[in-house]
Amino acid sequence: MPAFTHALQPLPVPPLQPLRLPGLAQAAVLRLDLVDPLLTGNKPYKLHGFLQRAAKAGAEGLISLGGAHSNHLHALAAAGARYGFQTVGLLRGEPKDTPTVQALLGFGMGLHWLGYGGYRQRHSPGFWAPWRARYPRLYPVPEGGGGEAGQEGCRLLVAQALAQLPAVGWDRFDAWWLAAGTGTTAVGIARYDSRPVFAAMAVPPAHGVEATVAGSAVHLVQAARGGFGRVDPALLAFVEQCPLPVEPLYTGKALLALLAHPLREQRVLFVHTGGVRPCAGGHRP
Repeated sequence: MPAFTHALQPLPVPPLQPLRLPGLAQAAVLRLDLVDPLLTGNKPYKLHGFLQRAAKAGAEGLISLGGAHSNHLHALAAAGARYGFQTVGLLRGEPKDTPTVQALLGFGMGLHWLGYGGYRQRHSPGFWAPWRARYPRLYPVPEGGGGEAGQEGCRLLVAQALAQLPAVGWDRFDAWWLAAGTGTTAVGIARYDSRPVFAAMAVPPAHGVEATVAGSAVHLVQAARGGFGRVDPALLAFVEQCPLPVEPLYTGKALLALLAHPLREQRVLFVHTGGVRPCAGGHRP
């Protein structure tokens, strides 16, 4: 427990603000991107449940998976550096140098590159066995902080949002809207609030989101615009001119999808799930 004591402190309250864009009738945005400059967006909420379980298990750190641009691994490594627990990342593909990889190393995260074939085995029954043997004191976290533990932190997210409705002059709203990479946050919100949750998929079909949300009150909206990480001139122009700081891989696609959806005529609470990280000279996804 001592390794995670400070990491389990309550998260700051993200502001709920009016969201005024041409085409939106009534919208507000929960600015998870302002929770913390390093542990940004929905990532600290998803990590919270894993930190609790790791503490109960007597673990000394966390081990997880992601790519060379992973916001999840960035948040995990930053948390480990800030609060003093060990972190290890299992990365997709072959070694490469990206700003995110540099940040992970700077935070002290140990990295292992699995190749593409090795990374595809992450859902296999025996995948974790050799890594648990190598790092017996580390608690495993699925890719993106998915699963029930990742959903549990959304109880706080929902409570923080609902408590601020009077600040935007609301006593009710019709639906939640957010970007989805794994679907974990969307399912977590639906778990703790009865209103419809619309998840704009940043990944194409058959990438696991459908399985994550199956049986929940989450409605999926395709917003990948050709594939994960794919951008186009219209999307980039929207991100560039949007008064809300968004990036083109998740929040930009989600907001653009909302503007094309019939729900734009109703009262919508848009959850800004982060993805905009500070760097020298400005922001980058």
